[in-house]
Amino acid sequence: MDARKRLLVVAHAPSPNTARLRDAVLAGARHPEVEGVEVVARAPLEAGPDDVLAARAVILGTTENLGYMSGALKDFFDRCYYPCLERTQGLPYALYIRAGHDGTGTRRAVETIVTGLRWRAVHPPLTCRGAWDDAFPAQCQELGLFMAAGLDAGVF
Repeated sequence: MDARKRLLVVAHAPSPNTARLRDAVLAGARHPEVEGVEVVARAPLEAGPDDVLAARAVILGTTENLGYMSGALKDFFDRCYYPCLERTQGLPYALYIRAGHDGTGTRRAVETIVTGLRWRAVHPPLTCRGAWDDAFPAQCQELGLFMAAGLDAGVF
């Protein structure tokens, strides 16, 4: 049996740039010095309750779509909410958003759902806001490393 803790990354990546952000999160989470964490990546339409129940922490990634989260991430929450509600309270999570505008509505929508699930934010939401910036992938990589290292160290 694998004793490593599982970090689940559920990220909507419909474009080359959002795929770069997801891949940067994964690169950070899979840093070679973090040995006690298994990183599992799923697209929101592929992830389900079993993935969440097997995870010790979650990173959520979404685009800003008309001031809201992606429909794919909303579908993920719709399918996972009740099966996970009583079984994942306190689950550590982090969120990153690729926002063409300000990302406020997207952040608020996700936070409303995770508050209902009683998940615990362990990092402030990362909003990659406005026109593409080549600094975005580095910020996402740092987020992935933060989550994996924190999970590995038992901080959360």
